Formats: sequence, structure tokens, C-alpha cells
Amino acid sequence: MGGFFGVASKEDCVFDLFYGTDYHSHLGTRRAGMAVYGENGFDRSIHNIENSPFRTKFEKDVNTMKGNIGIGSISDYEPQPLIVRSHHGTYAIVTVGKINNTNDIVKKLFAFGHSHFLEMSGGDINATELVASIINQKDNIIEGIQYAQELIEGSMSILIMTPKGIYAARDKMGRTPVIIGQKPTACCVTFESFAFLNLGYSDAYELGPGEIVVITEEGFRSMVKPGKKMKICTFLWVYYGYPASSYEGINVESMRYDCGARLASRDNVQPDIVAGIPDSGIAHAVGYANASGIPFSRPFIKYTPTWPRSFMPTIQSQRNLIAKMKLLPVHDLIDKKSLLLIDDSIVRGTQLSETTQFLYESGATEVHIRPACPPLLFGCKYLNFSRSSSEMDLITRRTIKEMEGDVKHVRLTAYSNPETVEYNDMVERIGKKLNFTSLRYHRLDDLMESIALDKSQLCTYCWSGVE
Repeated sequence: MGGFFGVASKEDCVFDLFYGTDYHSHLGTRRAGMAVYGENGFDRSIHNIENSPFRTKFEKDVNTMKGNIGIGSISDYEPQPLIVRSHHGTYAIVTVGKINNTNDIVKKLFAFGHSHFLEMSGGDINATELVASIINQKDNIIEGIQYAQELIEGSMSILIMTPKGIYAARDKMGRTPVIIGQKPTACCVTFESFAFLNLGYSDAYELGPGEIVVITEEGFRSMVKPGKKMKICTFLWVYYGYPASSYEGINVESMRYDCGARLASRDNVQPDIVAGIPDSGIAHAVGYANASGIPFSRPFIKYTPTWPRSFMPTIQSQRNLIAKMKLLPVHDLIDKKSLLLIDDSIVRGTQLSETTQFLYESGATEVHIRPACPPLLFGCKYLNFSRSSSEMDLITRRTIKEMEGDVKHVRLTAYSNPETVEYNDMVERIGKKLNFTSLRYHRLDDLMESIALDKSQLCTYCWSGVE
């Protein structure tokens, strides 16, 4: 997906920018970059981080870059920040989001006289370059950002750094967070709220949907008021968000405890131990164990010093292999035990099936699986959460096709409601296919209760298909 961090400081900002950006490394695995502005003008560095962590790639840059204003990003797709020269002057830009109507926008810009776009290695247009091109159609940057938010189908949060400060814009429906921190000498803006805490900043403000704020070393000022409707991504709490972060006042770790507790309240199995698939399943499992009284244990230990994240390679088989090699079994906690495992979700099911088979081969008598979210039925239209080329990659959709044959006219709402025969038949088939002793998904109503925001403010499209 990606994340960003920006700083405007009375002093050199590179140290804060370096560590603030690094704290977003869990959100992307392919590209990273930093851009600063100081006495020598704009300076930028972009590196490939597929095989080395952010800090390793940017250590030299920290010693050479200087400036009092800076923005940085971690990305799964396009290289950024970009340095753009236009009638607005020169500025640097980073984005987080997804554009579903790229071709339509490009045609519109060509009609307006835009001459060309640079293609990335995969043949795609850099989404950040496209956003900059939209912004440049208007007389000022704020109007340009609003125009971009109007044109883009999907979502787009933006940081723009000029010699005077940083424009920060949250996507129009608030699907991703944009948060401001402040200390006496500087002001920062971030995706993840924890990213500035160890740098001496305190929580100052969280942008509302569609809001645009200008940030300088003196503070921040709202230039466009937030919209009234919000649809923040629920999956941020379930999986992508880091445990120390909070969005809209709701902490990720505590939400996951509550999520696990609600899973336990509807369960009727009595395993010997409860465990979480590292890392995102662990907090859910702790909540389940605390509520049920069944001991929490770690039959798998994740080896992290050298292995990259499991979804980093572009080839699915390589991702599956790396995921398996990262998890080291503890035989004494598996042999002759009935296990209940909580994972954040089931997407394709391949990795969890292999993990289950390995547990049986290691002596487990039962393996009960409890995903911390409902069945994924729809590909995300708003954020780059998955590299799946088709919704048929989802194990739910493949199972429904086996059940229904022709899927073009299937009423998928029947498969998102845990009270229907269709839903329960699908879940039973998935459990048998993956060789689980039992399978029970988290209910959507319980999941939304765990977040404790008004339900109308949460995006649940990937589970419900409701926008």
C-alpha cells in the first residue's frame, strides 16, 4: 500500500524525516524515498528496498542531505517523492492511494494539451506523476488538490512540499489516516500516529475526510474544511495498521484484543492452546485467550533478522515459500495438542493450508482456524491492498464458483451473511478444502463493534460489497 511522513522544522529536519519515514516500512516493500528543501534548494533520494531495509539504503543520504522541510515515503508500487516544476513553482510530492480511472484521466489531460507521461518498468504510469499533472491544471495548489480528489475514482492522500511548507491532504472519504504531530521546534505529518512519538512530537490533530492543511515550522492551518462523510478502511485495524497506532482515537492493539474476545464469545470448541499466526494474528489470539481462559502459547516463532516480509516477491509461489521458512515450529507445544489458530484473514488459503498440514505432521491432533475478519469476497476498489489480478484468486470466490457454476449472476450478498445457508455451506467447504478441524470466521457486526466508531464511518466493501 504505502505510507508517508513529512516535517517542517526550525532546524535541520533530516534526522526526524529519516526515522519517521522508516517507521512506515511495514506498509510497503519495494520503493522508498526522501526529499528535502534547504539552503541548496531541493534534494532527493530514492532507493529500491526489496532486498534491504529502509535504514540500510538511506544511511548515507542522512549524512549528506540537509534541509528544514522534508517529505518521505514507503511504497509498494511507484518510486517517489517526485520533484515537479510547474507554474506553481518547484515542489516535491508523495501520494498514498489508488486510481481506478487512470486511462480516462490521461485522455482528459492529453485533451488539455499535456504532452506525455513517463512509463514505469511495468508499463504503468506513475500515479504520483498523474496526480501532479492534475494539480497543475489549476491556478493554485489547493484548487489543484481539490480537482484531483474530484477526478480520481478510488482514493488519494497527498503531501506536497514547497519552499514555504507542506500541503497535506487526506483522501475525500478519509479511507486512510493523515495525522499531525507537533513539538516546540517542528511540526510533522504522518500516516502512522506512532511514527513521531519517539522523536519528541505530541499528537496535535487528525485531518478529516478531504481536508487540506498547510504545515510550517510554526504549526499548521486548515485551508479546506473536512467533509462530513467518512469511510475509513476497517482492514487497517485488522491487519495493515501497526499495533502502536491509533486511527480516529481507536488503538490497533486494543481493538485486536477486543476482536479476539468477541471471537471467543461465539465459540464452542475447547482446544489445549490458542495461538496467533505471527505477527498480526497474535493480538487477536491474546484477546481470545484472555476471554476464554484457554492458555495462549506460541507454537510458531517468527524468524525476522534476515527474512523479508512474506508478500514482498511478485511471484506468489516465492511469497508462500518465504512465509513458510520464516515460521519455526516449537515441537513441544504442537505434539499431541489441539490447537486453535487465529490469522488476520484468509485470502488465497495456500499458506494457511500448508501451515495446517505441517502442524498435523508435527503431531497436532486438531487445528481449529479462526480468521479475525469475515470472508473476503471482493477486491478492494479504494486502496492497493493486494496484488491479486482477479477476485477469483480469493478462496471464497473459487469456492462459490464450485458451488454455483456460473458466477456471473450469483447473489454474493447471500455469502456475506453468516445467517444464511449459502454462507455456512461455503465456510464448511473452505474448511474441508484446507483440511481444518473447524473453521469459523469473525462476524462483520462483531468486527465493527470492536472498532467502536459509528458503522456508517467504516468501509467494509471487501467483505460486504457495500460502498
